[in-house]
Order: sequence, then structure tokens, then C-alpha cells
Amino acid sequence: QVIVLNNRSILLTGGARGLGAEIAKSLSEHGAKIIIADIDAQEGRRTANKLGVHFFHVDIEDPNSIEALLKDVAKTFDGKLDGLVNNAAIATGIGGVSFEEIDLNTWDKVMRVNVRGTWLMTRAAAPLLRASGSGRVVNIASDTAIWGAPLLLSYVASKGAIISMTKSLAREFGSDQVGITAVAPGILTTDSTNDVSATRHSFYNENRAVPGPQAPEDITETISFLLTKGALTLTGQLLTVNNGFVFS
Repeated sequence: QVIVLNNRSILLTGGARGLGAEIAKSLSEHGAKIIIADIDAQEGRRTANKLGVHFFHVDIEDPNSIEALLKDVAKTFDGKLDGLVNNAAIATGIGGVSFEEIDLNTWDKVMRVNVRGTWLMTRAAAPLLRASGSGRVVNIASDTAIWGAPLLLSYVASKGAIISMTKSLAREFGSDQVGITAVAPGILTTDSTNDVSATRHSFYNENRAVPGPQAPEDITETISFLLTKGALTLTGQLLTVNNGFVFS
């Protein structure tokens, strides 16, 4: 199916680097009007300038920062928003210890950013998504929440929450013609996974139904499609896009 996002306005969080930057590139190539929002202003502006799109700073731990972002989004997109990609999350440097060794500050921060931040961003964007008449939300989950990756409990729990939130939000959003889905990739070959051990990369590469590494572009096309007007019938669904490492 041809993916058409011409003139659809999309807000992408966590779009400065890694998977987020690849999503931004795909959306731009399909004709979308994009705002990249990220806590990393330097990388965010660099990516936005490279693609010729807008950038706004946001800290999704801070409700005031989110509200300020959505005011900028409303001004930029004339009071409506066709799509939101909740990609911003903490994933780096939080694994490798048992559930008994996770410190409380790390657990709380992961939940504030990955879970509460996704909820707050979706809540703030909801009026603009409803105004679109065909609003779409894509939440970036993780296949770790499906197969139960060890030594990564705070992250796994947060991504499991994202999957459950997606289902519940689908029922609340449905009458407004707003569709919401979750995408669960595996480990990707991006700069944000450089700290993942070679052993973990090899484990994924060797056990996928389609063996080998997974590049970001393997899932960006799926995300782009889920933001189209035609994707409403998939609302509430989880798409495990990981070359067959685990099935959902």
C-alpha cells in the first residue's frame, strides 16, 4: 500500500536521534509536516534543520513543558494535529542489574518519563487530535515487554504499561475517530543502542525468524502507515515489528 501523509501534521517526541530521527526522516519523505520535540535541543535542532522541519524543546517529565509545547504545536499547525508519535523514553544505561538491585530513583524516573510522560503528552495533544477528524497516535513500546527480557525490569514494566495504555485509550478515543496503536520493535542498529552488549545483539540476530540485525527503516514504514487516515481499523492493536524474534 502506498503511504500518503501529504500535509498531515505530525508531532514526534524523542526525535533528535536514533530511532526518532529515522522516524522523522520517513515521515518527511512521505510528505508529512513535522514537529520534532526533544529534551536534547542541540541534536534536535540539527536533525530538524537537516530535514527542514520544526523543532521545539520539551521535557516530558514536566507537565508545564508539555503544555508549553502543545501551545507551540497549536500555533504552528493552526489548531489541529493529525498525528502524535510518542517515542521519547529512557532506554540507555538502565539495564544490566537484577530486579533486586534497581535503585528507587531509577525506577521512578523511568516511570515518570516512559509512562507518565506518554500519558501527559497524549492528554495534552487530545484536543488537537480530535480537531483533526482523523487523528492518529503511535506509541513506541518494545518487544522486551512481550518476551520478558531479564535484567531490565523498570524498562520492561514501563513498556508493558504503554501497551496496556494503548488498548484503554483506543476505547476512549474511538468515538472521536482518533486511532491509537503501539509498535514494539526489537533492538535496532542505531546510535542509541551502542551501549547494548554484543551478546544481547547477537542473541537477537541469531533468534529472529528473519536472521540478522534490524535496521530502523524496518519499522519506520510501519509507523508512517499507522499515521495515515486508512489505519483507523487497527486502533488498539500492538504490532510487534521485530523480524520475528517474538510473536504477539
